[in-house]
Amino acid sequence: MTPALPPPNLNDPAERAAYQKELRMVTRPIRWMGVALAIAGAVLAGLRARYWPQLPMILPLFLIGMAVLHVVAGVVVRMKYHRARMGE
Repeated sequence: MTPALPPPNLNDPAERAAYQKELRMVTRPIRWMGVALAIAGAVLAGLRARYWPQLPMILPLFLIGMAVLHVVAGVVVRMKYHRARMGE
């Protein structure tokens, strides 16, 4: 997973801004899926409490747990990308 690009010069503001934008794009779909799963879990928990008491509580908890895993996986992959890009 070593990128072919040379490490950016983080002392140059333009290169630093471009690199920050590049890092934001790494694993973006994974992190957004985590946010969507967290929102879905929260909505299901609210619906269960108010309108749908027969819904098992494990379903919203499962969705929130999967959301946490997605966000953590996105952060870990982005950290590994950064290390590889910086040549560490």
